[in-house]
Amino acid sequence: MKKEKALKISLIVIVSIFLATSFLLTFTVSDYYIFNRISFLNSKDSFSIFFVLSQWIKKLGLLFLPLAVFYNRKSCSDIAKWILPIFIVISCFTFGSFFDITMVSADASVTTNIFAKINEFIPKWLNITLFFIAATTELAACVLLFIRDGYKAKAKSFIYLPVAMLVLMPLNFLENFYNKSNFTVDSFLWFKPFSLWHILAAFVLIGVTIGAYYFLRKKDKKTQSDYLVAIALIMLIQYHSKMSMVMGDGYSTSHTIFACLPLYICNIGVYVAALSVILKKRVLYSISFFVHAAGALIVFAYPGRVELSDFGIFCSYSTLYFCYTHVLLFLTSVLPTALGHYKFKFKDAIIPMLYYCVVIVVAAVASGIVTSASMGFSFNGGGLPQEDWIIPNYSFTQENPLPVPVYNIPFKIWKYEFNLLYLIILYIVYIGLFWGFIGAYYAFLAIRKKCLAKKTAIN
Repeated sequence: MKKEKALKISLIVIVSIFLATSFLLTFTVSDYYIFNRISFLNSKDSFSIFFVLSQWIKKLGLLFLPLAVFYNRKSCSDIAKWILPIFIVISCFTFGSFFDITMVSADASVTTNIFAKINEFIPKWLNITLFFIAATTELAACVLLFIRDGYKAKAKSFIYLPVAMLVLMPLNFLENFYNKSNFTVDSFLWFKPFSLWHILAAFVLIGVTIGAYYFLRKKDKKTQSDYLVAIALIMLIQYHSKMSMVMGDGYSTSHTIFACLPLYICNIGVYVAALSVILKKRVLYSISFFVHAAGALIVFAYPGRVELSDFGIFCSYSTLYFCYTHVLLFLTSVLPTALGHYKFKFKDAIIPMLYYCVVIVVAAVASGIVTSASMGFSFNGGGLPQEDWIIPNYSFTQENPLPVPVYNIPFKIWKYEFNLLYLIILYIVYIGLFWGFIGAYYAFLAIRKKCLAKKTAIN
């Protein structure tokens, strides 16, 4: 018993270190930067297929190891102990110029170099250290799973391997097959509000939600909970890919680490919704359902003006990231209620409304501070021109996403001027939309109840 307890504690500690280190690694110029630069030989601007594939497979450990250790999923343990070690070792010997990535250049503009210096706040030596700590702890966890579960594995466990590779696919991988510079916003393939690609994405959201509900509804509560946690982990992994993209190629219109602060309503929702299914706390369920399910649906229905988004074509990283993470956020926020793990009540809206008010205030203050600070950023004596001041627009507090102007009542946070009336209207409109979402939910329940009553009467 003592050995079993020591093994259990060791696994928990090692996997926790692996997760924490992997989290920090997402803030370096690395990881996702490599997945759209694949070649068969390392070069200055590309990475070998062996290293890229090994990093992709290693990423599966972020999903399988927590499920194997904290939720005792044997299928995840089988894959972790038999598949992951091979690719962990390969990655440690094929990284090439991976640690030498830098965006600072004598030929680059002052703006580019300022952004690069901000983004490269984790030095090379620390990046290398974190990389090998993550690799070592991931490998150690796999070895301990061998000791805990033995060498036997069920063949059906490995069915989940290609599924996991697909759902954790680096979202910039498809950029290996086309040149982004060949397309403009006028292209048919460009993702913009109410285009064919936007409408198809909406149908995917509906189809995936209905499909997930029917897939899970007849499973026992424990299995449902484990699947919800798996969805939450996938969402967190894909969400954190944005950090590497901002540091490497830029994500949508964002180009600095400040874009990674979770002060956009859907960004903070990723953490809240994930914690709600992991911790199973009613207050987190209510915030997820009232604020973030509705918020994800609203933003998905109208992503904002084209110039505020600049997603790219339908298969670009920015487009896939936006659609995929919002689908996962909606799933994680609504499935607990749909499956009966949590039942929303009117009184549950009080804390979410206060929470959203706090989000708007904090987002406005933070965005004002970031923009004001950026006015003084410099590199080798050169400063940021006004058109390049960082406007993070957290939770739409700085720029109105709608093509309808709002009368200006100005007030300043440090050096940046906000529209007070717009912020008030923003809060009121979003709360109204959230209540509209709740109304639709209760209307659905009423219709469903009537349909079930009629079916019972006929039978």
